[in-house]
Amino acid sequence: MKATNINAITTREIVAGFTGKYYHAEGLSIGWLDAKAGHSVPLHSHIHEQVSYVEEGEMLFIIEGEEFMLKAGMAITVAPNLKHGATAITDCKLIDVFNPVREEYK
Repeated sequence: MKATNINAITTREIVAGFTGKYYHAEGLSIGWLDAKAGHSVPLHSHIHEQVSYVEEGEMLFIIEGEEFMLKAGMAITVAPNLKHGATAITDCKLIDVFNPVREEYK
C-alpha cells in the first residue's frame, strides 16, 4: 500500500498541447491531463485497454475511423490494439486509465 500526493507528481508533455501526470499501481496507470483547444494526439495503437473520461471541455475521439464527440461527464473505452486518436475541440481536462501499466509513462 502507498499513499501519494498527486499534486507532487511532475507534470510532463505527452504531445504538443497535451500535458499530464501519471500515477501507477501494480496493474494500471491513471493520468490527469490538460489539453489545449485545437491540439491532437495522432492516431496510434497500444496493447493497453484505455478508458478516457472528459472532466471539462469537448474532445473528439477517433477509434478505428469512427468519430465520437465527448463532452464533460462522458467517458469512452478503447480496446487494446485499436487505432485511435483525439482532438481537443475546447481546452479540456481528462482522466485516462490504462491496463496494464503504461511503463513508458513511469
